[in-house]
Amino acid sequence: MTSTTASIAVFANLTGNPWLRFAARRFGRLLVSVWVLVTAAFLMIHLIPGDPVRAALGNTAPVELVEARRAALGLNNPLWQQYADYLRHLFAGDFGTSMLSGMPVSQVIGDRLPATAELAGLAFALAVLVSIPLGLVMAVLTRGGRRRPVELAFTSGSVLLAVVPEFLVAVGLVYVFSVELGWAPVAMRQGASSYVLPVLALALGPASVLARIVRVETLAVLQAEYIRTARAKRLPDRRVYLRHALPNALTATITVGGLLLGSMVAGTVLAENVFAWPGLGSTIVSSILAKDYPVVQGVVLVYGLGVLLVNLLVDVALALLDPRSTIRES
Repeated sequence: MTSTTASIAVFANLTGNPWLRFAARRFGRLLVSVWVLVTAAFLMIHLIPGDPVRAALGNTAPVELVEARRAALGLNNPLWQQYADYLRHLFAGDFGTSMLSGMPVSQVIGDRLPATAELAGLAFALAVLVSIPLGLVMAVLTRGGRRRPVELAFTSGSVLLAVVPEFLVAVGLVYVFSVELGWAPVAMRQGASSYVLPVLALALGPASVLARIVRVETLAVLQAEYIRTARAKRLPDRRVYLRHALPNALTATITVGGLLLGSMVAGTVLAENVFAWPGLGSTIVSSILAKDYPVVQGVVLVYGLGVLLVNLLVDVALALLDPRSTIRES
């Protein structure tokens, strides 16, 4: 009786903890999202027209060889059994084997993932390091409708960079800085200079979006009562902007920044193919063209899990910055 009462008390305390409910909700959403992602990756090989085994072995391959390969891959089994085998192998860390090279898909991913992670990480770091100070400075310079030409130039330039597709930005950078000026390599991952153009191609658009959001959020914060109170206390401008305005303006910035990081990860597919970057983006395109579906499935899973992980980290960061919103949501 005593242990039962204690258990009930512990359960009540746990369910009354808003942070525990927050973690449970986020973990539940993550599990559902992962299941949808895994199922979609599995169905890909069955919904896309064409026989992947025939495509991998070629049209001249003997029928006996094609059938033997299909049997080895389990493609002749019922769909539910293939799905169960797929999940079982995934839980064991087995992504399958490439139909073309015969290499384990996990090895293919492990060889290419560092190049993609470097590209996306450097682009995101550049976007954040440029956009936050730029947005803050533009808010200070243009608050209260001052310096209209500066505001117009900033708004026009940021909108232009945000709407131009990454592919065109990448091609334009190659033409100007590689072909015309010869300042950077055209393609491949060879030395520090080869990172410049791909990172710029990925970072320019997100940086312009983040800078506009930081400016708008900072302008709103500068109208808040606590900022007027800080000014009434004659605090230095640097302290007002950096200690009172900027932290409160970063909540929306983190939300959008997380979404942009997810789009950057996906954007590496285009950038890597423009710059012949040896990462997952170029691998998935070549695998799709060759119908090497085990590799395509594995890379899609890695991209999807990366985006889900970023979203989870953004949720946790927002909860840490503003616990009251977490309590209200729970």
